Amino acid sequence: MKPGKRNLITDVAGLRVGNASDAAVKTGATVLLGDAPFVAAVHVMGGAPGTRETDLLAPDKTVQQVDALVLAGGSAFGLDAASGVADGLRAMGRGFDVGGQKVPIVPGAIVFDLINGGDKDWDENPYKALGRTALADAGEEFALGSVGAGTGATTAGLKGGLGSASLVLDCGITVGALVVVNAVGHVTGPDGRFWAAPWEFGGEFGGRGPVTGFDPGEEPRTKANMGENTTIAIVATDAKLTQAEATRLATAAHDGMARAIHPSHTPMDGDLVFAAATSAREIADPVVDPLMIGHAAATCLARAIARGVHAARPAPGDLLPTWQARFGEA
Repeated sequence: MKPGKRNLITDVAGLRVGNASDAAVKTGATVLLGDAPFVAAVHVMGGAPGTRETDLLAPDKTVQQVDALVLAGGSAFGLDAASGVADGLRAMGRGFDVGGQKVPIVPGAIVFDLINGGDKDWDENPYKALGRTALADAGEEFALGSVGAGTGATTAGLKGGLGSASLVLDCGITVGALVVVNAVGHVTGPDGRFWAAPWEFGGEFGGRGPVTGFDPGEEPRTKANMGENTTIAIVATDAKLTQAEATRLATAAHDGMARAIHPSHTPMDGDLVFAAATSAREIADPVVDPLMIGHAAATCLARAIARGVHAARPAPGDLLPTWQARFGEA
């Protein structure tokens, strides 16, 4: 396996990502858009999720494909970002056809970023507009760090951010991950090295190697306010998957979150993973290929988490330092 050309989830052909940020509010929205509807699934392991239209992603539900997936800040307010995306898709003529009416299928999830130093005294919920702006921004290239839904993200002691990574398997199948890192736990050891370091490719998040100076008997570091959390992610592949197989992919990808964040999947996090499959490539080996796709998804997600924090940049009013500022990398 090796990273794709961009080392982004958009290495999965047919997928684009758009971001919209509000610097004053310290928040934003991120959209994963398919050139065509794609199979999607979800798996939740955190104890405090915030979601929209995730029930329809179960394998027994009528609608088997979606038009887009949305990640946003704002806690429950942020769920409105998906409404803006749905409006934009409807204007494009996209959506599930019901008697001639187009109904865009846009599941979404949110993180809590309401206590991060930004101005939250709005008169009108800003997230619908952010969602539509993110949709208009969708492309194959996009920035990481303090952008989109990662604009106001935080972790234990450091700013969080938006991360992404990809891998191309030896069989030619591509897997990618997109994540908003807003965890109650920490992503580095006391020396600033990332927990995800064993899965790093080419110094993509500093190249400092595995964590040192870690005491396994010490209680893990967490945010002072344990209510402002949740890490939400999307893993994607060009392999042909059913909705049930995509659900298994989302489940396997949670291993990447556990590798990169200590602790993860806590009662105060809403940790979840969406899976997306464009189904452009047939699976040649029904035993080996699904196993390797799941392994690659977990690996991509761990790397994406570290890349998102590594890429975070400072902004006025921040309550926490960036990784770059705290650990001295220019």
